[in-house]
Amino acid sequence: MITAFVLALAPVADTHSFNVHDMLAMQRISGWEVAPDGHSLLFELRTTDVEANRGRYDIWLTDAGGGEPRRLTTNEASDTSPRWLPDGRSFVFLSSRGGSSQVWRMSLDGGEAAQLTHFPVDVDNLRVFPDGKRLLLGIAVKPDTTAGKELEETAKSDAEAEASKVKARVYDSLLFRHWDSWDDGKRNHVFVWEIGGGAPRDLMHGMDADSPPKPFGGAEEFAISPDGKGVVFGARVHTKDAAWTTDLNLYFAPADGSAPARNLTADNKAQDSGPCFSPDGKWLAYLAMARPGYESDRQRIVLMQAGPTGFQAPRVLTEAWDRSPGDLSWSNDGKTLYASADNLGQHSLFAVDAASGAVRTLVEQGTNSAPLEVAGGRVLFGQDTLDQPLELFTVAATGGELSALTHINRERIGATSRGSFEQFSFTGAHGDKVYAYAGKPAGFVEGKKYPVALLIHGGPQGSFGNHFHYRWNPQAYAGAGYAAVFVDFHGSTGYGQAFTDAVNHDWGGAPYEDLMKGLDAALAKYPWMDGSRCGALGASFGGYMINWIAGQTDRFKCLISHDGNIDERLAYLDTEELWFPEWEHGGTPWGNPEGYAKHNPIDFIQNWKTPWLVIHGGKDYRVVDTQGMASFTALQRKGIPSKFLYFPDENHWVLKPQNSILWHDTVLGWLDQWTKGADGGGGKSAPGR
Repeated sequence: MITAFVLALAPVADTHSFNVHDMLAMQRISGWEVAPDGHSLLFELRTTDVEANRGRYDIWLTDAGGGEPRRLTTNEASDTSPRWLPDGRSFVFLSSRGGSSQVWRMSLDGGEAAQLTHFPVDVDNLRVFPDGKRLLLGIAVKPDTTAGKELEETAKSDAEAEASKVKARVYDSLLFRHWDSWDDGKRNHVFVWEIGGGAPRDLMHGMDADSPPKPFGGAEEFAISPDGKGVVFGARVHTKDAAWTTDLNLYFAPADGSAPARNLTADNKAQDSGPCFSPDGKWLAYLAMARPGYESDRQRIVLMQAGPTGFQAPRVLTEAWDRSPGDLSWSNDGKTLYASADNLGQHSLFAVDAASGAVRTLVEQGTNSAPLEVAGGRVLFGQDTLDQPLELFTVAATGGELSALTHINRERIGATSRGSFEQFSFTGAHGDKVYAYAGKPAGFVEGKKYPVALLIHGGPQGSFGNHFHYRWNPQAYAGAGYAAVFVDFHGSTGYGQAFTDAVNHDWGGAPYEDLMKGLDAALAKYPWMDGSRCGALGASFGGYMINWIAGQTDRFKCLISHDGNIDERLAYLDTEELWFPEWEHGGTPWGNPEGYAKHNPIDFIQNWKTPWLVIHGGKDYRVVDTQGMASFTALQRKGIPSKFLYFPDENHWVLKPQNSILWHDTVLGWLDQWTKGADGGGGKSAPGR
């Protein structure tokens, strides 16, 4: 059954097949903010400088009703986080000019940007109070510093550590490192600063806590009350159980610092996040999970009434809605909440009635994000698809046709020929309906058969859907002449919480069955796919699944694993976020050894025989690099054709542009070697790979 189509745009003359260089050339829109009158907006635009091996951000302006965007900042540093001032003619932003991230101000009426802060430490987050005279700032400081001197004492401590000949660290609790960095004793705190004033006021002074909360939070974890008297922020206290709890709370603090921050969500031991006030300040909306210890529980929209005497008991608004929303914002009249959520292989845009919780779909197709209401009763949002990088659009608050505001990448994407993708479904594990995508190669010729790349998403609670990805982009494989197949197996998000939960304690069961059945369904449905020339590849959970596949079947001509576990028992002791394996495998390895042995790839090494490329990042503290080294060691010892690609300067992802080029060249070269030879294996790599 066909459920949706994602068709390639008509190519222009003299196009070339899409490749990694095209992917990196795309300019990336993010961080949009609507002006106070709703008629214009600011946004960040990233340009990738391959030679400098980094991305650079500038700030742009466009009209919410349409028109050509205008670039406002130009420099070799990065300008980010644009925030309107109340006059609607000027804004503040963060800039790394001078080597330190500080707050700058700029006017639309002309003139150069002016630096506002000259703090001895970096500013990481920025919001503007309604009066335009104060700023809410995120700054990392040592929590045991003197009130009013947090920045100076933190800078002094940093300088002493840098000058010391001893680089050793001593820890007495977890999390001592996270993602790709070691705990340096500093915490992300929320400050209020009078523009042009003296030292900022730490609303979290003395709290051994992070806001935004590591590892969960983002820039959306701050909300200023419309009257400017208070701030709600998400925070995570550093406790002895920090590595195995997902308890994240929302705190309220008076903006004048007259009282310490108060925990609003102490009764919920699971995750609370994403606070936002209604325009009249009477309601606080946020997102909450219900099950402690489970990072992929369903998020509900929750309302908490705010009054003169404080906040009232929370009310769950969307208990009946079996989706997990994010990107929460209010309509201007306070009657509707806008949100986005994974939804059947899309990331759709929704309107939720703030009184009843009734949900309407505004935009179903594509990956839609960060909705904000603009003038004229329309909703601004970002949208990307398998065939199109993110651009800005608006839609009426009642739904209907989309109106494009930007065409930043029109010429770049138009210069390429790309694959066309089709969504299909099949009967997978447990007799459930499972969704997948299949893509034709760029330059598809009817009657020709093409090798197949089976792409496996991470998570496992994630989705490989209608999205223009900058690390795992199916168009890179279509452009290299491959048919691409990707399956949203049991555990994927957007199909109801029961489907997501199905992966718990069953990593190698239903997901593996879905992947094999999904590939079989694609081969049966699409005669242009050559089932005798299939390669499989994935990262994170997808990397684990490659390790699992290797011990279960030899149907693939080659395998590629990126940052994947080979041994779930040791992986528990290697990783930083212990709540994840404890939930997924039903406890600790010593408390429930059967849970870790149930689907453990290391126990099936004797079955390995498929040629294999192993990739790992040296700064990956989620899946530690010794897991990849162990896989490669086993392959070499068994005499299996194999290669190890190691990035000492990358984390769980490959982010540096030149590393990304090498990654794609090596991955596609390996696929070519084993699937494009005359006999389906042993052929030479394509030129330039």
